[in-house]
Formats: sequence, C-alpha cells, structure tokens
Amino acid sequence: MKRTIASIELLLRFLKAVVISGLQTVAVILRNSLGGRKPPAGLVRMRFAPMDERGATLLGCLISLTPGTTTIDIDMERHEMLLHLLDTSQAEAAIAGIRRDFEPSIITLFGVQRA
Repeated sequence: MKRTIASIELLLRFLKAVVISGLQTVAVILRNSLGGRKPPAGLVRMRFAPMDERGATLLGCLISLTPGTTTIDIDMERHEMLLHLLDTSQAEAAIAGIRRDFEPSIITLFGVQRA
C-alpha cells in the first residue's frame, strides 16, 4: 500500500513540476526573444539519495521530461547526476525542487535496502 501511495504521489508531483517548469521555460524564451537577458544555461552536478539503478534511472527520466532540465549522466558510484539547466542562476532552487518533489517517493519505491 505504501508503494502505491508513493507512486500516485510521484505522478502528481511530476505533473505539477511539468506545468510549473513549462511556464518558467516559456517565460525564459519570451524574455530572451523580446531582447531581455539571456539566461545562463549550463551544466551542474546534483548528488542524489541512495537508491538502486532503477530509481536513479527513473529520477533521471523525470528530470529530463521536466522542461528546462536534462539529465546528461548518472554516476551510480558517486550518487551524482550531471544535469543541463536552461537557467543556472536558479540551480540551487532547481536541485532543491528535484530533491523535494521526486526523491522521497522514488526512495520509497527504489531505495537501497540496508542489511
């Protein structure tokens, strides 16, 4: 039952993130096309919570499916992902949002079991 609730919660949080990130991405594009400042796009590293490969892959996919972010690489040994962000000026907030919105449910579903 706990896993079912975590799955539904993850789906709802993902849908919310897609809508919010989509609106933010549109705002960045419109600002740039109207002669505003160009956002500082770039690569950032994000450490992720201990989880198995399925969880890390799911997290990477959710990140890539959210507008404005793309997962470039997943390093299972370091528990680290390399991400491309459309706007790195908000990198810490973006990473905090990923951790807050996606990690808890994914850990419930695919967290590493301790002996």
